Parts: sequence; C-alpha cells; structure tokens
Amino acid sequence: MSGAPQEREAAAARAEALRREIARHDHAYYVLDSPQISDAAYDALVRELRDVEEAFPEVVTPDSPTQRVGAAPSSQFAPVTHSRRMYSLDNAMDFDELDAWLARVRDVVGERECAFVCELKIDGSSLALTYEDGVLVRAATRGDGRTGEDVTANVRTIRDVPLRLRDEARPQAAPWPGIVVRGEVYLPLSAFERINAENEEAGLPVFANPRNAAAGAVRQKDPAVTASRDLATFVYQVVDARRVLGLARQSEALEWLRRAGFHVNPDVVVCASADDVRAYCAKAVEKRVELPYEIDGVVVKVDSFALHDELGYTSKAPRWAIAFKFPPEEKATVLRDIRVQVGRTGALTPLAEFDPVTVAGSTIARATLHNADEVARKDVRIGDTIVVRKAGDVIPEVVTVIEGMRPEGVEPWRMPDECPSCGGPVWRPPGEVVTRCTNVACPAQRLERLEHWASRGAMDIDGMGTEIITRLVGCGLLHDVSDFYTLDEVTLAALDMGRVKQDGTPVTLGPVVAAKLVAAIDVSRTRPLSRVIFGLGMRHVGSTVAEVLAEEFGSIDALTEAASVEVPAVGEGVSAAAALAADPIARVEGVGPAIAASVRAFLGNPDNQELLARLAERGVRMAEERRGPSRPQTLTGLTFVLTGALERYTREEASAALKELGAKVSGSVSKKTSYVVAGTDAGSKYDKALALGVPVLDEDVLVRMIESGEPPDGAPAAGGDPSADTTG
Repeated sequence: MSGAPQEREAAAARAEALRREIARHDHAYYVLDSPQISDAAYDALVRELRDVEEAFPEVVTPDSPTQRVGAAPSSQFAPVTHSRRMYSLDNAMDFDELDAWLARVRDVVGERECAFVCELKIDGSSLALTYEDGVLVRAATRGDGRTGEDVTANVRTIRDVPLRLRDEARPQAAPWPGIVVRGEVYLPLSAFERINAENEEAGLPVFANPRNAAAGAVRQKDPAVTASRDLATFVYQVVDARRVLGLARQSEALEWLRRAGFHVNPDVVVCASADDVRAYCAKAVEKRVELPYEIDGVVVKVDSFALHDELGYTSKAPRWAIAFKFPPEEKATVLRDIRVQVGRTGALTPLAEFDPVTVAGSTIARATLHNADEVARKDVRIGDTIVVRKAGDVIPEVVTVIEGMRPEGVEPWRMPDECPSCGGPVWRPPGEVVTRCTNVACPAQRLERLEHWASRGAMDIDGMGTEIITRLVGCGLLHDVSDFYTLDEVTLAALDMGRVKQDGTPVTLGPVVAAKLVAAIDVSRTRPLSRVIFGLGMRHVGSTVAEVLAEEFGSIDALTEAASVEVPAVGEGVSAAAALAADPIARVEGVGPAIAASVRAFLGNPDNQELLARLAERGVRMAEERRGPSRPQTLTGLTFVLTGALERYTREEASAALKELGAKVSGSVSKKTSYVVAGTDAGSKYDKALALGVPVLDEDVLVRMIESGEPPDGAPAAGGDPSADTTG
C-alpha cells in the first residue's frame, strides 16, 4: 500500500470523482454524440486518473476507464453458457411474408391492443453483456445460442459500452440486480473504410465487409488491436426485463437502456398497427444507403412482454418477433471478361469479371456464372451491361443482362475446348452440365486439392492458407497432399513469400509461423477417418457421405477392398437391383451407384493408391479405432432419418445418441427407413415418409427411446401437423 491512510482516502475519493466525470463525458461523446469538453481537457482528466492510480494501485477498480485496454487474454477464449438461450429470428423475405406473420400474431391476440416495436437490424456481431452490482463483469459472443466465447477483455475497449451502469437507471431504493443485456457490435462505415485503406497501403488483406471486420475484431487475442478498430454497439434487449426490472414492454426496456448509459439505435419506432409496420419497413429500405453503418433489414417485435409469453417460441426462434429482410441491392456494371476457373475435381467454372461496384456494404468485381448452360440461358456476353447483386446479401451473382445497352458485334460466349490451366482436353459427360479437364496432373486441380485437404472441414491445418500453399507449390515443395507431412520448421521458416522489405531483403515465412504450421500439420495426422476421406476430394463425396463410409468400412484398406469388387453392368440380363446387391459400396444407406462409381474410380487409380500409401507411411490416421459399444445395441438393424428442428437435442446429438444404441442414421428417406423423427418445421422428408408409409415419431418418443434404450416398437406415428410444437 502507498502513503498514509488520509492520503489513500483522498486518492480514492479523487479517483472515484474522476472516473464518474470521465464516464459522463464518454456517454456524451460516444452515445449522445454531443461532446461537452475539448479533447485536450478530456485527455487531462484521463492522465490525472492514471497518475492517481499509479501512485495508489489499491484504488484501481475494474470499471476504471484506464482498464479498458488491459493485458492480452489467453489464446483460447473460455466458453460462456448464456443465462437464457440467444435465439435467432425467423425471416420475412418480402412484404407478403411480413403480412403473414402479422396475421399469425393477430390470430393469437384477437381484438386486444397490440403495438409493435420496429428497430433497424444492424449488420454486426451479437454480444451478451453481464453486469453485477452495476459493473460489467462479462461479455460473450453469441456462439451457438447456448454457449459463446468470453471476450470481456476486448469488449471493455469499446468506448460506448458502459463499464458501470448509470445511477439514474437503478431500481428505486434497491441494490443493483444482476443484469444481462444483449446487442450488436458493429464497425461504422468510416472506420471500415479507414482500416481497409490502411491495410491496402501496407500490402495487407482488406476486409470483405464491416460485419466480418467487427466479428474478427471482437475475437482478437490482443485487446489493443480491438481498441484500434473503433467498434461501436447498439443494445436492444434486457434479458428477463419484466422479472428483473419490473418492465412491461420492449419500448420501456429500450428507454431503460438509454438511461443506463447504453447506445440504443435512435431509429426505433413504436407502431400501433400493421400498416404502420409496413410503412416503417418501406422507409427503411430507402434510408439504408444514407446511414453511417450497415443494416440488412428491420426487426419487428410485439411490444408487450405479456404477449411474448403468450406467443412463445418455436425450437429456433420467438414467435413474437421477425426479421424483415431487405430485397437484395442490385447494381448495373459492365462485364469486362468471362474467365474460366478450374476446380479440384477438374470442373471448369465460368467467372464473370466486371467493373467494381459496391453492393450490400462491400465492393465486388466478380461472380460465378456456374456453367456454360447458365451463361447461355442468361445470354451473358463480354461487353454487356449486367445487373449484379448478392444472393442472401452474401454471394455475388449476375441477375440479368440489359440487352438495350449491348454493344454491336458482341459474340455469344462459349466454353473453351482446352483447359485454361494446363492446355489439356476438356470433356462434358453426357447428361451433365459441368465441363471437366481430363488431365489428372493439371496444376489448377493440384492447388485446389491441396487447399481442400488443409481446409477446416477436412484436415483443418490451421494457418495453411492459399498464399502459403501457392508459394510451396511454386518452390516445388508441394506436389500432392502427402507432401504436407514432409515439411519441417527450417524449410518453412525460409520460405520466400514473394515480397521484399524496405531494405531490399526478401520476406520469409519466419520461425514463429513455421513452428505453428508444423504443430498444426502434426495435429492433422490424428483427424478422424471421415476427414481423410472427405479431404481426398473424391467427386460426389461430401462430408456427410465421408462419415457414412468411415462408419461402414472403418479403414481406407477396407474401403479400397470394397472398391475392388467387380460390379456387373446393368443390362444383358443384369437388373439394377442385382447390380446394386453386388456393389458393397452402393448398397450402403445414403451412398448409391453414382457415388460408389466415383469412389471406385478414385481408389482404383494406381497413382491414388500410391498417394494413400505415402499418407499412411507419414503417420496420417487411415483407420478408425473400433471400440466396444458403451450401451446395449437395442436399435441394431433400425435406420432413422431426422427432419425438422429438435428442442432438446441438436441434430448431431440426436444422431450420436441413436448410433450409440446401434441404429443407423441416414440423410434420406427410402423404403428401407425404419422411422422418421419429425421436429418442428419438418419438410419434404416428412412428406416422403407419409407417402412411403414410413412410421413418423415425434420428439417425445425420441427422448424416451434415447433415455430408456428401448426400441420404439408400438410407438404412435405422428399423424398431426409436423410444424406443431409437440415437446410440451
């Protein structure tokens, strides 16, 4: 401790007064946008507080403005279980769907008064903030809605997040209750443009849109980086506001949030009727381009908390709220070229390259045209003026051609006869829309296959991105995926990255990144067999099929042996059923003849067999560890299909529980399916089950079956509305 008791007392009092004064000015500047003192005067207050706290460290408090940027947290964010699940919202993609939702609410409410709160839907990243005794103690990301990540150290750097709630919002004559609020952290467009300009000047990657930049900034390992991004927030919810604060309406909760010091969007309106809601949404569509931040719609909520309880929830979303999504923003631009891209399976994909335009918050200059038939259908020609948009506000696409602006003499586009990467011949299989390069040594396929192997869904070699893989290929260090497992720290550290420093010396990967990459490569050796099968990039074999094959055969050797079985061709006395029965891969539930043929073609290739041998020699896991069942196999011989949303399990949890009891879980309904389990919003699989006479179970039966381990013999078929909530 420092100084005499009287000095410490005086220091504590002065520090508290400075903290309150600084917090008052933070609120005026960052929330009210109405600064009351000059920057120099503000800086003087902060300097004085810092001096007092350095002289008397014992007077430092967690909510002090000097603690906004603290020590860097650990590299692994701790998980946080949300006090209440953070639901997503159902979407209304147009005014007809919005009207349908308003009508459903009116059916429940009847003739009673029902107001709606309309709020702009901020295109950012969700946060939950927890306050105890009025002080911020935890900030968490949304995660999967039930569990997020602890990002408290980073969120403390965001200047409009109050570290202490304002006293004027405290419940009368009572201590602060525990309070959880939720909102959106976003990057203002001015900050987004500044960061991208700085990155571009420094030769660093630029961000695709403000949303990605905000989400990435919140999850930085160093809070100082987060602080440099100039993030901001809008807070829109108090969890359990009626119980905790005695509030009756969402509009009252928003007003309380303003009093407590939070940044609440000023464009919030209470609408008395459905017509007013529609008018607000229509106005927001026009207003979006004028705002200093990105929005992607309007959130409409029933105002009354009592009606919230009455309307309730589906398994995914509240019934008392909906997100009205803006129609995709469309822009006209000029198509300069159609470039053909070669994928890892040899597929040739035409790519439109056009004059850059800003759409839905980010600049785009290219979009996939999918295949030659799609180019012909839209009659897209080089030199055309085209209309582009982002499908779902995410994926760039060409909508149409403005034919009246087509230059004279522009010829229709056609797919090249040679591969643009290797010059080899291309082939379009009968009945397919995709043209393919037939050269297995095509360099473009090699790069795509290497990137696919290292990707998160496959072997997940953290840090092994396109730039590094391209450099390794160019230096002759990577020819196929087995070469990843020959790389060492010395070789990687010396890798020339194709850039030079100011002094003219080449930029290399360096020892720190090299060590992390080698560690990630080592970890990838232990990935499950399903990841290996998926990572090999066999045509038609996605992650789900890879899991099915891994579970059925258990090893690459067993799968290769099954692929070597000679399967008779259909015709000349051989029926399709007989051919299927003779094919050990095709008869696996969820696979079928087309996928089986692709697997046989890949595994029957001598070059691919040598590749698998090299992977095994270099320590990649090529077989699953077969463990004895932990529960009695009471569901052996039964095949289940899950459809719709489940309340008490995720789809993965339910599948794992059924498999633990010996059942098979398939992704498609057939006559071989034993039962279909239908959650809420069940779709075509439910309809197909009814058409085929497959018994349909509701979630209550599923829960009893998993908990008891007993098969569903005699279980009642769910004959009612599959969208009804049957979970009680």
